[in-house]
Amino acid sequence: MSTLSERVAGERRRLRQVRQALTAAAAEPAPAGSDRRAFYIAIGDYFEAAMERLHEQDIRMGDMLRAKADMQDPANVQAMAELEERLAGNQEHLARLLSARDRLRTGQAGASAEFEAAGGAYAAYIVENMGHHAGTANLAQEVFDTDDWQHMTLVSEAARQREQTLFDDVFAQLPPDIELPADTRA
Repeated sequence: MSTLSERVAGERRRLRQVRQALTAAAAEPAPAGSDRRAFYIAIGDYFEAAMERLHEQDIRMGDMLRAKADMQDPANVQAMAELEERLAGNQEHLARLLSARDRLRTGQAGASAEFEAAGGAYAAYIVENMGHHAGTANLAQEVFDTDDWQHMTLVSEAARQREQTLFDDVFAQLPPDIELPADTRA
């Protein structure tokens, strides 16, 4: 059984690896004759599942911070507003990615280019806006105890297994024409 920090680190590492694969694919659109549909659908499926869980965790974190932190402190109010803004932006980008994935599933013309554009924008958004942010991270460090961290990152074994399976599927579908960064699973 892995520790909480090992489990969370593994999930974040896999998310980063899929995001890097998406970034690489979006940076080098599919050459003529290349069919990346299965790969793009696998990426969309992975992000749908992983981001649903991470979004739930971030919502849970926000609720817990509002209950435990001094919400009269303007810095805390600002940190929570920034969290809400980042989460809303994430959901907007995710919706565009999933819409393009769904168009790929039905074989609609232009869906690969749409997915590459939505995917590139989403990957950039993740890098620029998601992850560690001092306001909420520092606040959580101040007010959360071990039980709070356990509750915030709560996820079922079935959800963990599904995330791993979807991750494996992304790399099983990796087209040979996509050049991945050295630290991305090949």
